[in-house]
Amino acid sequence: DDTREHAALIIGRQSSQHVPLARLHSECLTGDILGSLRCDCGPQLDGALRLMAAEAAHGGWGVLLYLRQEGRGIGLVNKLRAYRLQDQGFDTLEANRRLGLPEEARDFPVAARMLALLGVPEVRLLTNNPAKVAALEAAGTRVAERVPHHLPTNPHNERYLATKRDRAGHLLD
Repeated sequence: DDTREHAALIIGRQSSQHVPLARLHSECLTGDILGSLRCDCGPQLDGALRLMAAEAAHGGWGVLLYLRQEGRGIGLVNKLRAYRLQDQGFDTLEANRRLGLPEEARDFPVAARMLALLGVPEVRLLTNNPAKVAALEAAGTRVAERVPHHLPTNPHNERYLATKRDRAGHLLD
C-alpha cells in the first residue's frame, strides 16, 4: 500500500544463525547528503554502516532500511518550513505543531513488512528511540536487543538532541 520507494541494504552474509544488527533510518536530505549539523541523522547513518561492517567482518551481518520519510514523515518542504520556525526559537516538536503537522509522522509497519519480506523475524535494533522498538514489535518483528547510538553532540544540534531526549523520550547518554 506504500508507493514510496524504500531501500534495504544487507551488509555481510544473511544468516539465520545470527540476529542481525538493524537500523531503520528515515531519509534526511539535509543530514545524510548535505552534512547538516542541525541533526544527528548523517552521523547515525555513517555510524550504523560502520557497526554493520564490523559485524560482517566477524561473521555477523546487518540490515539497513532506508525509509523515505523525510523530516519525521512531514516531507522536505515542511521540514524546511519547520527549520525556519526553529531559527525563531521553537524546538522541533513545537515547530511542527505550529505548522499544523504532527510531531511524529513516520510509519514503521512498512519496516516490519520489509524485514518479513527479507526473511528477518528478529533484529538487534540500533536506535535511541524506544518508540521505534515498540512500533517494530507491534508490527510483528521481534527486537532481541536495543543497541544504542553513542554519538557526540555539536553546538548546532545540542537543542535538537535535548528535545529528542526530554520531550520525545529518546535514550541518550
